[in-house]
Amino acid sequence: MLKVLCWFSLLLILLPCAIGTGLGYAHGWPTSWRKANWSSSGVLPPARASRDATVILLASRTGQWKSIFAEHMSIVVKPGGAEHWVRYDVVGWGNPVRKDAYAADAYWYGNAPRVIYRLDGPEAARLIPRIEASIARYPHGARGTYTVWPGPNSNTFVSWVVRNTEGFHAELPPVAVGKDWLGWAGIAPAPSKTGYTVSLAGLFGGTLAAEEGIELHLLGSTIGIDINDIAIKLPALGKLGVLDVLRNRTL
Repeated sequence: MLKVLCWFSLLLILLPCAIGTGLGYAHGWPTSWRKANWSSSGVLPPARASRDATVILLASRTGQWKSIFAEHMSIVVKPGGAEHWVRYDVVGWGNPVRKDAYAADAYWYGNAPRVIYRLDGPEAARLIPRIEASIARYPHGARGTYTVWPGPNSNTFVSWVVRNTEGFHAELPPVAVGKDWLGWAGIAPAPSKTGYTVSLAGLFGGTLAAEEGIELHLLGSTIGIDINDIAIKLPALGKLGVLDVLRNRTL
């Protein structure tokens, strides 16, 4: 049993973290938040380019050494016919919940965001008021409630809004540390609404769901198998899908 535990720790925790650390140092990062790039990345088109209502979730690596292990998520919405995107984030200083504190598709500590969820059209139009109502009642929006690890943090915010908004279901990235924080102990629908998550202080727990697959949560990191997408989930490295690898080879 001890031998199995050692191999488990080496192959599924220590090795991915070592690779992630190497990749992080090779990429480099700004020495401070003041020197980081927070401007628009150009990932999103101008809001006026489409008349449709749109809901988007963005994720980008966090700053400095934290970028080895974690991503930051944000919510971006645009009502039908609107001229501007509206962005919601949670940060670790002042009032945590921020509206339009950054460009809709801003770099985060110099790291470009990627779209992890997008919904357009009438369904998005119906969803936006519900999302904004959930944001208004987020239970950890007071000063001093933010905790970078294990939560509640910026990813706890996005995950809570997804979980607590009718019609909002999205599979969130495994390296969004804090997404599985449910208080000291809790059980809640998985963000995809296709299964459930259990958590003990955000440090230990798991998810079993059709979309997320089977996940083991250890100290905020995720180890899992996603049969639906033929992928594995590892600390620091995130979701590694066979289909994604094949698709990249053919581009």
